[in-house]
Amino acid sequence: MTTARAGSPVNHESPEPSRPQRLTSVHLVPISALQPADSPRALTEHAEHLRALAVSENRLPPIVVHRPSMRVVDGMHRLRAALLRGRTEIEVQFLDGSAEDAFVYSVQSNTRHGLPLTLSERTAAAVRILQTHGHWADRAIASVAGLSAHTVAALRRGVPGAVQAPAEGRLGRDGKVRPLSTAQGRREAQRLLADPARVSLREIAKRTGLSPATVRDVRQRMQRGEDPVPERQRVGERKQRQQRQQQHQKQQEQQQQLQQQRPAAPKRGHVRLVPPPERELTVAYQKLCQDPTLRHSETGRTLLRLLSALTLPAGDWRTMAEGVPAHRAETVAELATEYARFWREFADLARANAI
Repeated sequence: MTTARAGSPVNHESPEPSRPQRLTSVHLVPISALQPADSPRALTEHAEHLRALAVSENRLPPIVVHRPSMRVVDGMHRLRAALLRGRTEIEVQFLDGSAEDAFVYSVQSNTRHGLPLTLSERTAAAVRILQTHGHWADRAIASVAGLSAHTVAALRRGVPGAVQAPAEGRLGRDGKVRPLSTAQGRREAQRLLADPARVSLREIAKRTGLSPATVRDVRQRMQRGEDPVPERQRVGERKQRQQRQQQHQKQQEQQQQLQQQRPAAPKRGHVRLVPPPERELTVAYQKLCQDPTLRHSETGRTLLRLLSALTLPAGDWRTMAEGVPAHRAETVAELATEYARFWREFADLARANAI
């Protein structure tokens, strides 16, 4: 295979068809241009596995990099091994799309090959995917995270912040939307079955999104004079309506309490976010990323990962601030203030260390 410099594609084996995103051909990229991975692993580096890769005579597969952020998605150990071998460039396949989709790819890759994720790591990954891909079916998320669908369903119900699927359905592993309940489809099938036009079961299934077997069950229920919707689904519908009403009422009460407790906010026109010298900060951060004393130590890499999360343009900070929901504004502000205090203390310690 002939390699090429960054920007010049190289033919390479196609990605697996079940991967969530299509990869590009292989590019040869400077290692200094890459950002650390947003990994589902709690321990980002396994020394024994790293040493094995570093001394291996086999050609290692290209790493996968999220092109918009240049962040490694899959292959951090291969990247470390390349550094230990003294290489300054590495073969890369790029992944486009959102950062959230890139994390899904990372989880799926880590559950399929290489060092296996622990149960706690897979569970934490599933929670994060629920927060960003809540419209996916439990089985789809389970197949990515390496968990059972029952475990994902329990996480969806019990973990704060887990996004619930939209009312119309969840996205399955085959890319098709499945309804959360067949009750509405069953009632529509009942109407079509009663139509003198005599629509076929297959056509009714196509129109309602039900399976032909479910449509056949509706017809049999009608022939017996029963409700087309099974009792357990009718009970479930009533419970869902009650839960939605209770949740809506609770949110309204919380918002009213916050409005009563919160002092009057300043007018938007009086709030001024002073933009930092973005170019200077970006240059300083890039220099840190190129410093081998930081890149080759666990403490240094942790620091670079923390700093990378803060390298947002000033406009993005304003957008995030404006996007904070009113009922969470105080909590977000308290966390930001406390984290800022930690960073100030860290800055003082770092300066003292330089003296």
